[in-house]
Amino acid sequence: MIVTSANSLIEPPTGDSDGVQKNISSDANHDATRRDEQPARAAKQPRPNNQPRRDKRDVHGWVVLDKPIGMTSTHAVAAVKRLFQAKRAGHAGTLDPLASGGLPIALGEATKTVPFVMDGRKRYRFTVAWGEERDTDDTEGRAVKTSDMRPSVEAISALLPRFTGVIDQIPPQYSAIKVQGERAYDLARDGETVELAPRPVVIHHLSLVEQPDRSHSVFEAECGKGTYVRALARDIGRLLGCYGHICALRRTLVGPFGEKDMIPLEQLEALCDRAASGEGSLADALLPVETALDDIPALAVTRADAARLHRGQAVLLRGRDAPNSSGTVYVTVAGRLLALAEIGNGELIPKRVFNLTGLTASPGRNNGSV
Repeated sequence: MIVTSANSLIEPPTGDSDGVQKNISSDANHDATRRDEQPARAAKQPRPNNQPRRDKRDVHGWVVLDKPIGMTSTHAVAAVKRLFQAKRAGHAGTLDPLASGGLPIALGEATKTVPFVMDGRKRYRFTVAWGEERDTDDTEGRAVKTSDMRPSVEAISALLPRFTGVIDQIPPQYSAIKVQGERAYDLARDGETVELAPRPVVIHHLSLVEQPDRSHSVFEAECGKGTYVRALARDIGRLLGCYGHICALRRTLVGPFGEKDMIPLEQLEALCDRAASGEGSLADALLPVETALDDIPALAVTRADAARLHRGQAVLLRGRDAPNSSGTVYVTVAGRLLALAEIGNGELIPKRVFNLTGLTASPGRNNGSV
């Protein structure tokens, strides 16, 4: 039996991945996904019954979608953008169509904080099927190596320390790595074999959590950006001599966003229906823009200094309350997010200014309640 618990997982890049096409994880988020979503531009279709076009609106915040298996990241972003009628939307790391779990979707001014989420840790729960290595390193590919051997729990556990810490990892053939200007997955689809150089990645934690039968093992991994979970399955299988590929995965953590923050699409649609009838607000599904900045120090300023920063002007830091540190901070005024700024040489220099006029998160969403 293949396990797909509400805990299996994977992830990847800033790009999107699309359906039938191979999508790959190139992680400024590569973590485990792989088909790069490049949907064809759809021809404009006339609206049925001459329905008026719905006006787009300013919406600012994060929606952490619990993406279902079979949906691409591109389609997920489009669905959330449509539900909110939002002007701008993007995601913080592609999630493979075969994977489920957390897909952080940034709306409006939250798109300015996407890099901070993508640079955070990711956690996955994934199932490896032993006995076959596949060219895509997951169930969609064709078998290229097979074995009747099956690994013991002891043999697997003894091997895992070799995949913990900083390791060199060769990306999958079906990955978004560029080779002489072309994506590796495009070359692989054309039947070419490319030599991809190993890359250093960080695996903070890797453990065997379940062995449902001789042919399947369930793992949990927490890793840094650029890690391919599919490559972990491939390499572990090779060293065990039994080969293996990913058959189920779920992402349970992306930066500051965990499972408590996730909302299924069906629940989001229901909330939208209630909001349309005046029984609720879509703001209840939003997390504040600054949730993505949890690891960055906050600095409160006066309204006078806020006005200067809003105009893009630096503010001189002085007095006993002036911070003695340097680096990036997020600036607030009267408890409201104002800007991302750099502290240096006694000055506060604005880098990204936020304009949070429009729909923003309800206060209750700070603790993950919907």
